[in-house]
Amino acid sequence: MPEIHRSDTPDLKEILKVRREKLTELKEKGKDPFRTVKYDVTNHTAEITSNLQKFEGKSVSLAGRLISKRGMGKASFCDLQDRFGKIQLFVKVNDVGEEAYEEFKKYDIGDIIGVKGEVFVTQRGETSIKTAEMTLLSKSLQPLPEKWHGLKDVDMRYRQRYLDLIVNPEVKETFIARSKIISSIRKYLDERDFLEVETPILNAIPGGGNAKPFITHHNTLDIDLYLRIAPELYLKRLIIGGLERVYEIGRLFRNEGISIKHNPEFTTIELYQAYTDYYGMMELTEQMIKTAAEEVCGSLEINYQGQMINLSSPWARITMKDAVLKHSGVDFDDIETDEQAAALIKEKGLDLKKGMTRGEAMNLMFEEYAEPNLIQPTFVLDYPVEVSPLAKRKPDKPELTERFEIFITGKEIGNAFTELNDPDDQRERFLNQVKKREAGDEEASMMDEDFINALEYGMPPTGGLGIGIDRLVMLFTDSYSIRDVLLFPTMKPKN
Repeated sequence: MPEIHRSDTPDLKEILKVRREKLTELKEKGKDPFRTVKYDVTNHTAEITSNLQKFEGKSVSLAGRLISKRGMGKASFCDLQDRFGKIQLFVKVNDVGEEAYEEFKKYDIGDIIGVKGEVFVTQRGETSIKTAEMTLLSKSLQPLPEKWHGLKDVDMRYRQRYLDLIVNPEVKETFIARSKIISSIRKYLDERDFLEVETPILNAIPGGGNAKPFITHHNTLDIDLYLRIAPELYLKRLIIGGLERVYEIGRLFRNEGISIKHNPEFTTIELYQAYTDYYGMMELTEQMIKTAAEEVCGSLEINYQGQMINLSSPWARITMKDAVLKHSGVDFDDIETDEQAAALIKEKGLDLKKGMTRGEAMNLMFEEYAEPNLIQPTFVLDYPVEVSPLAKRKPDKPELTERFEIFITGKEIGNAFTELNDPDDQRERFLNQVKKREAGDEEASMMDEDFINALEYGMPPTGGLGIGIDRLVMLFTDSYSIRDVLLFPTMKPKN
């Protein structure tokens, strides 16, 4: 059994026993709260507290969780919490009747109740509801964490997100913001004639990225299938088919490590647009993220972990080679061979892999020296072909590709290409990936003959973009860990 939250109250067993006895008593009286199936809610807490002039003196009907109780003589105050906030309730025996008041006195913190009454303001100036009727809608059989301690155990917060949302209301704001960010992106693309599509999650070939996939098995077909690591190759097939502008927002799965930036399943948006290139994708990326920031955060200046991030245009642009030179002092124009590159990596004490090429070495130097320093929005352009198997080569520098990644706060937020549409070049890239895979690289791509076949029918010049939704939400909500923006992050079972 997984470990679950338990209050630190020494007589917890007695509390659980008493709550169970209250439920039994309710059932014996024919008032089983779990039999209630509907309650008419006309208003919510924040709507009332922020529009007092409109609601004062009017009757309202609310429902939510009881989070505190005070008094208990012939009159009591308590607080009701719903999705939008909380509001104080004034419960008086003369208003609700003696029987109802006695039942109310037996309510526990955590119970879900429905309330009807009149909005008024107390002598202390607090917006409240003078209760006329209360209904127990669901019984809480577990005590909530004590309000002065809260739920501070981070591990437990992730494991029991339902409890985290109850006792840490600010957590709700993160996930409301997440929903708004996705809605903003969807609206931005829909208004520009992009078509939202769905592609398979179960793949016969895990293509579109360099990552170790999860493997499963289909019993009827008796074949192994892979949870997708990217939707890229399917979306490009749709471009070939003539849809011209497509996007998909969805989950990807990669059997890799877990960190503050990585979860085995995560959400991205991938989009493809015919008749443009990676410069067109830069413009789209910048404007789409800025639009979402203004709609969700109300500003293009965002405070992230004590750093002010300015999303105003224009965003910086720098080639990978120049970024490496700027942050490490190494000029790759002076490194002409794979052997020189390997010697450099060894000298720097970095992870030198067998057969490492000059392009792979430049990419490693970038990750080590430049990436952590890219705090303000920065497009890094022109990646080596060895690390970009699906991107089109630069005509004047075929060892490089028309690819960029966008970095903010030292993290990669997105990745884009002028898409490779030459089937012969693509086949050679796949074959190079297959060689790496045969040499033990579990993240290298597999050969996808059907995708090559699709390219041979002709794919128009195309720009493609992928953005990590989770990392964008982290930025907009000032969240340190990816687990803070996933409702249910992947966790190792306690037992």
